[in-house]
Amino acid sequence: MTIETFEQTAAKEYYGVTLQSTTDLKTTACCSLDENLSPSVKAALIKINDEVLTKFYGCGSPLPPLLEGCTVLDLGCGTGRDAYVASQLAGPLGRVIGVDMTGEQLDVAQRNLNSQMARFGYQRPNVDFRKGYIEDLKALEIPDNSVDVVMSNCVINLSPDKRTVFSEILRVLKPGGELLFSDVFSGRRIPEHLRYDPVLHGECLAGAMYTEDFRRTLRDLGCLDYRILSNRRINLGSPEIEAVIGMVDFYSMTVRAFKLDSLEDLCEDYGQVAVYRGTIPEWPHFFDLDDHHRLLTGKPMLVCGNTAAMLGETRYAAHFDIRGDRSVHYGPFDCSPAAVKTAEEAGGGGACC
Repeated sequence: MTIETFEQTAAKEYYGVTLQSTTDLKTTACCSLDENLSPSVKAALIKINDEVLTKFYGCGSPLPPLLEGCTVLDLGCGTGRDAYVASQLAGPLGRVIGVDMTGEQLDVAQRNLNSQMARFGYQRPNVDFRKGYIEDLKALEIPDNSVDVVMSNCVINLSPDKRTVFSEILRVLKPGGELLFSDVFSGRRIPEHLRYDPVLHGECLAGAMYTEDFRRTLRDLGCLDYRILSNRRINLGSPEIEAVIGMVDFYSMTVRAFKLDSLEDLCEDYGQVAVYRGTIPEWPHFFDLDDHHRLLTGKPMLVCGNTAAMLGETRYAAHFDIRGDRSVHYGPFDCSPAAVKTAEEAGGGGACC
């Protein structure tokens, strides 16, 4: 990719020159609230250098459990905050690759590398920062089926070619690998005349993904089911920007998806049951697969075929007992959130309740 698009040029200018710290942001869209962080992530953040933290821009904390020994890819790593957190969670036998196109951001990440490794107690770095485009991971020599976990924090919205980004993610993920990312989404398509406003683009608004277009993109690429972990409406906090783009509703969402061939485009009922063993660190009493699938420790819970696959055909498999197979089909499985169910409907004992 030799000719940069408007989106790429604007993002480099905004994050490399215009913004010098998080206080320069004009809205709250790219601000990470860091709510509900696990104890291990909180402990890891304490060991991150101040320069890395103050020049980092994100809208969530897309750091899943069970990263020890994993190969993790951080798309749009910026100054490296999440990459350095993942470095600690993956441990010295794990590996983290951070990719970003903005030289000024990568300079911060790179010049903190040796001191961060010393703070972590590592004899050699387990983080590798690479300058390039998230649309072209082949150019960065990231092979097919080589990554356990892909994460990204408020970056994919900046891409001019989101379909290619997700295609590349699915290419590099190992079978059963996980994508966990936080980003800005919209409840409608962004008006065309606003898509090329450099401030709106830099504030993660002009390129926000319309939720249904995101669903269609993953579907077309063969990823037929994904899960929402968190979803909050964004209050922009800027009257000037509200006046320009306030007709659009924006949301900060964290999304989980897996590279699995066994997923279907609807939740189907095969009579399968999942029992959580309570063995995922920091999840002793339950595990939340998403915002409406809470698996209680030791309790047999009805699950759809897709949920059974997500729990039983990924690195989470050792922590679950999946009973049943797909030999008998019982029709569609109601995976709607408990909030939309009646008390009678919610009494079936399923993981969605």
